[in-house]
Amino acid sequence: MTAALTTVKWTVEDYHRMIDAGILTDVKAELLWGEVVEMAPEGKPHAHLSSNGADYIREQLAGEVKVREAKPITLADDSEPEPDIAVVQDLGDAYLEHHPFAENVFWLVEYADASLKKDLESKPLLYAEVGIPEYWVVNLRRMELVVFTQPENGRYQRQ
Repeated sequence: MTAALTTVKWTVEDYHRMIDAGILTDVKAELLWGEVVEMAPEGKPHAHLSSNGADYIREQLAGEVKVREAKPITLADDSEPEPDIAVVQDLGDAYLEHHPFAENVFWLVEYADASLKKDLESKPLLYAEVGIPEYWVVNLRRMELVVFTQPENGRYQRQ
Protein backbone atom coordinates (compact mmCIF):
# COMPACT_ATOMS: atom_id res chain seq x y z
CA MET A 1 0.00 0.00 0.00
CA THR A 2 1.35 3.42 -0.94
CA ALA A 3 0.41 6.67 0.70
CA ALA A 4 -1.02 9.46 -1.44
CA LEU A 5 1.38 12.35 -1.79
CA THR A 6 0.13 15.86 -1.27
CA THR A 7 2.22 18.64 -2.74
CA VAL A 8 2.46 22.09 -1.23
CA LYS A 9 1.09 24.81 -3.49
CA TRP A 10 2.91 28.13 -3.37
CA THR A 11 1.50 31.59 -3.98
CA VAL A 12 3.33 34.20 -6.02
CA GLU A 13 4.06 35.98 -2.71
CA ASP A 14 5.58 32.78 -1.25
CA TYR A 15 7.67 32.38 -4.40
CA HIS A 16 8.95 35.97 -4.14
CA ARG A 17 9.88 35.39 -0.49
CA MET A 18 11.85 32.29 -1.53
CA ILE A 19 13.69 34.35 -4.14
CA ASP A 20 14.34 37.19 -1.67
CA ALA A 21 15.64 34.70 0.92
CA GLY A 22 18.09 33.25 -1.61
CA ILE A 23 16.49 29.80 -1.59
CA LEU A 24 16.36 29.62 -5.38
CA THR A 25 19.70 31.31 -6.07
CA ASP A 26 21.31 28.29 -7.70
CA VAL A 27 18.17 27.02 -9.43
CA LYS A 28 16.64 28.40 -12.62
CA ALA A 29 12.94 27.94 -11.89
CA GLU A 30 9.50 29.35 -12.59
CA LEU A 31 6.19 29.11 -10.74
CA LEU A 32 3.44 27.25 -12.65
CA TRP A 33 0.05 26.67 -11.02
CA GLY A 34 1.59 27.05 -7.57
CA GLU A 35 4.45 24.61 -8.19
CA VAL A 36 8.10 25.58 -8.47
CA VAL A 37 9.28 24.01 -11.74
CA GLU A 38 12.91 23.79 -12.78
CA MET A 39 13.68 25.35 -16.16
CA ALA A 40 15.85 23.58 -18.72
CA PRO A 41 19.18 25.24 -19.52
CA GLU A 42 19.41 27.13 -22.82
CA GLY A 43 21.48 25.61 -25.59
CA LYS A 44 23.40 27.73 -28.07
CA PRO A 45 20.70 27.72 -30.81
CA HIS A 46 18.05 28.65 -28.22
CA ALA A 47 20.09 31.56 -26.86
CA HIS A 48 21.07 32.85 -30.30
CA LEU A 49 17.68 32.56 -31.98
CA SER A 50 15.63 33.92 -29.08
CA SER A 51 17.96 36.92 -28.83
CA ASN A 52 17.66 37.55 -32.57
CA GLY A 53 13.88 37.13 -32.38
CA ALA A 54 13.60 39.66 -29.58
CA ASP A 55 15.81 42.13 -31.47
CA TYR A 56 13.61 41.77 -34.56
CA ILE A 57 10.35 42.25 -32.64
CA ARG A 58 11.83 45.23 -30.80
CA GLU A 59 12.86 46.81 -34.12
CA GLN A 60 9.46 46.20 -35.76
CA LEU A 61 7.38 47.44 -32.81
CA ALA A 62 9.69 50.21 -31.55
CA GLY A 63 7.87 52.74 -29.41
CA GLU A 64 4.63 50.75 -29.33
CA VAL A 65 5.35 47.99 -26.81
CA LYS A 66 7.91 46.74 -24.31
CA VAL A 67 9.81 43.59 -25.33
CA ARG A 68 11.07 41.62 -22.33
CA GLU A 69 13.48 38.70 -22.68
CA ALA A 70 13.40 35.84 -20.15
CA LYS A 71 11.67 37.99 -17.53
CA PRO A 72 8.73 36.96 -15.33
CA ILE A 73 5.09 37.69 -15.94
CA THR A 74 2.68 37.35 -13.01
CA LEU A 75 -0.55 35.45 -13.63
CA ALA A 76 -3.64 35.23 -11.44
CA ASP A 77 -3.43 31.46 -10.95
CA ASP A 78 -0.30 31.47 -8.75
CA SER A 79 1.97 31.31 -11.76
CA GLU A 80 5.01 33.34 -12.64
CA PRO A 81 6.52 31.89 -15.82
CA GLU A 82 9.52 33.40 -17.59
CA PRO A 83 8.83 33.24 -21.32
CA ASP A 84 11.73 33.75 -23.70
CA ILE A 85 10.02 36.80 -25.18
CA ALA A 86 7.08 38.72 -23.76
CA VAL A 87 5.58 41.56 -25.78
CA VAL A 88 3.77 43.69 -23.22
CA GLN A 89 2.29 47.12 -22.65
CA ASP A 90 4.97 49.69 -21.97
CA LEU A 91 3.94 50.82 -18.49
CA GLY A 92 7.30 52.45 -17.77
CA ASP A 93 8.28 52.47 -14.12
CA ALA A 94 5.16 50.53 -13.06
CA TYR A 95 7.32 47.46 -13.63
CA LEU A 96 9.48 48.55 -10.70
CA GLU A 97 6.52 47.54 -8.51
CA HIS A 98 5.25 44.44 -10.35
CA HIS A 99 5.92 42.23 -13.34
CA PRO A 100 3.45 42.43 -16.24
CA PHE A 101 0.10 40.83 -15.50
CA ALA A 102 -1.90 38.80 -18.07
CA GLU A 103 -3.87 41.90 -19.07
CA ASN A 104 -0.59 43.64 -19.96
CA VAL A 105 0.58 40.85 -22.30
CA PHE A 106 -0.01 40.98 -26.05
CA TRP A 107 2.09 38.03 -27.17
CA LEU A 108 4.49 35.42 -25.76
CA VAL A 109 7.19 33.41 -27.52
CA GLU A 110 9.06 30.34 -26.30
CA TYR A 111 12.04 28.74 -28.05
CA ALA A 112 11.90 25.06 -27.16
CA ASP A 113 14.14 22.04 -27.31
CA ALA A 114 14.56 20.40 -23.89
CA SER A 115 11.37 22.17 -22.71
CA LEU A 116 9.31 21.26 -25.80
CA LYS A 117 6.74 19.07 -24.01
CA LYS A 118 6.08 21.70 -21.33
CA ASP A 119 5.94 24.52 -23.87
CA LEU A 120 3.54 22.70 -26.21
CA GLU A 121 1.31 20.95 -23.65
CA SER A 122 1.28 22.78 -20.31
CA LYS A 123 1.98 26.38 -21.17
CA PRO A 124 -0.78 26.74 -23.79
CA LEU A 125 -3.27 25.74 -21.09
CA LEU A 126 -1.73 28.16 -18.61
CA TYR A 127 -1.70 31.07 -21.03
CA ALA A 128 -5.16 30.40 -22.51
CA GLU A 129 -6.59 30.10 -19.00
CA VAL A 130 -5.62 33.72 -18.25
CA GLY A 131 -6.48 35.06 -21.71
CA ILE A 132 -3.05 35.71 -23.25
CA PRO A 133 -4.12 36.56 -26.85
CA GLU A 134 -1.25 34.91 -28.69
CA TYR A 135 1.41 32.35 -27.81
CA TRP A 136 4.13 31.07 -30.14
CA VAL A 137 6.45 28.10 -29.72
CA VAL A 138 9.53 27.85 -31.90
CA ASN A 139 10.21 24.11 -32.02
CA LEU A 140 14.00 23.99 -32.33
CA ARG A 141 14.00 20.23 -32.94
CA ARG A 142 12.01 20.54 -36.15
CA MET A 143 12.65 24.23 -36.87
CA GLU A 144 8.94 24.94 -37.05
CA LEU A 145 6.66 27.53 -35.55
CA VAL A 146 3.51 26.59 -33.61
CA VAL A 147 1.08 29.47 -33.11
CA PHE A 148 -1.73 29.45 -30.54
CA THR A 149 -4.51 32.06 -30.78
CA GLN A 150 -8.08 32.75 -29.68
CA PRO A 151 -8.08 31.80 -25.99
CA GLU A 152 -11.53 30.69 -24.88
CA ASN A 153 -12.71 28.53 -21.97
CA GLY A 154 -9.14 27.76 -20.87
CA ARG A 155 -7.92 26.57 -24.27
CA TYR A 156 -6.64 28.13 -27.44
CA GLN A 157 -9.19 27.61 -30.20
CA ARG A 158 -6.66 27.86 -33.02
CA GLN A 159 -3.29 26.18 -33.44
